[in-house]
Amino acid sequence: MSKKVIWTIIVLMTGSLIGVGVIQFFWIKRSVDLEEMNFNDKVYSALNMVRNHLKKDAEEKMAVSAWQNSTSDIAGAEVNWRQNQRNRDMESMTLLLDPNHFLETIDKDLLDKMLRKELEDLGILIPYEYGVFSKQVGDYIIINGNYVATAVADTTKSSNLAAINPLVKAEYKVSLFSNEISEPGYLNLYFPGKTRFLWSSFIPILLMSSLFTGLLLFCFSFTIYIIFRQKKVSSMKTDFINNMTHEFKTPIATISLASDSILSPGILESSEKVKRFIGIIKQENARMLKQVENVLQVAQLDKKEIQLKYELIDMHELIEGVVVNAELKVQSRGGNIKLNLLAPKHHLTGDKTHLTNLVSNLLDNAEKYTIAVPEILISTRNTRKGIDISFTDNGIGIPKDAQKHIFERFYRVHTGNLHDVKGFGLGLSYVRDIVEAHGGRISVKSEPGKGSTFHILLPISGSR
Repeated sequence: MSKKVIWTIIVLMTGSLIGVGVIQFFWIKRSVDLEEMNFNDKVYSALNMVRNHLKKDAEEKMAVSAWQNSTSDIAGAEVNWRQNQRNRDMESMTLLLDPNHFLETIDKDLLDKMLRKELEDLGILIPYEYGVFSKQVGDYIIINGNYVATAVADTTKSSNLAAINPLVKAEYKVSLFSNEISEPGYLNLYFPGKTRFLWSSFIPILLMSSLFTGLLLFCFSFTIYIIFRQKKVSSMKTDFINNMTHEFKTPIATISLASDSILSPGILESSEKVKRFIGIIKQENARMLKQVENVLQVAQLDKKEIQLKYELIDMHELIEGVVVNAELKVQSRGGNIKLNLLAPKHHLTGDKTHLTNLVSNLLDNAEKYTIAVPEILISTRNTRKGIDISFTDNGIGIPKDAQKHIFERFYRVHTGNLHDVKGFGLGLSYVRDIVEAHGGRISVKSEPGKGSTFHILLPISGSR
């Protein structure tokens, strides 16, 4: 799968996830808006019912007052009848022309009871605050069932109180005792927890939606990660197969040529030539066998099937033995291998064969990846955790972004103009596995053009 196809899929999936998220939020928000409209209708229905109750109560009070005045007049003297009738007419006219009088006669307890009942009947059970606002006073005369102002209140002070009163934010308001001439005041209602209440019924849906969207996003991200990883592994395996084919093709061709040469009548007559070609066949066969063993060893390490044969090992002696065989190749290029073996405690328990291969691989890499005359330094020192063995070279170095990958299977660092370096990309992976199998760890410090230093820390006691 090409990168273009992968990125197209990523863009499409990302757009789809964003679209699904936006649509889900849109429908949830739409549902909340509808719920708010229904809530508002219920609130105004309750307020209108309260207003009607207050109006009816005020009319009843006025009727009772008129009846009491009439009864008092009948019991009184005849001379006062006309004066009392005149007073009643003027009082009725005053009430009709000045509805502010009704605001002042509202029973706070009755108002509180009626408002609570109407809201509960409509299923509105959340906390609320309410107040009766008088235009004449310029302030609230009743707040939450308490009288808080009178007709003689200080207007300036009342205005300041109104400014800090939470009822200023009230969105529900109905006029009280209004007529064609004036509106004496309002009944205001405010729900501090309205938004939380409206969203509360949708929070489970929103949480589930977010959870499933998050799971989809995680699965999508993980899938993309696996795709890129598999693409990388596929590319490395392809390089591995190509390198392996090249590594096997050369000795096979050499063996084939040597075999044909031996069968030649002129060669068969010369025992020395036959021995030379047989030696070539044996050498190339050993080379192929070593490569096969490397691949099999890594496969066994990957499956945790390899069995280490532990014994007491002198690491200084082991390093010196490997250097004897490796320095011939280094010296042929005019270079040398220096030893700085300073660790007082250099005996450990481990597998001698694999530790020998470990040192050999690192020396081989140091020589292969050096363009100039190879200069290799092997040092040892003791630390609190064991013996530290470092391999320093003056090679081409390793880019920082590649250092975290060099111990992976089949990974090979791009070597620029160094095209003659061959391998399977298994050497450092094998080294890491052997180090970890012995309970140690490996690290690298390198800069392009300035060489590399590999540090191997092995515990003195080893790992069984």
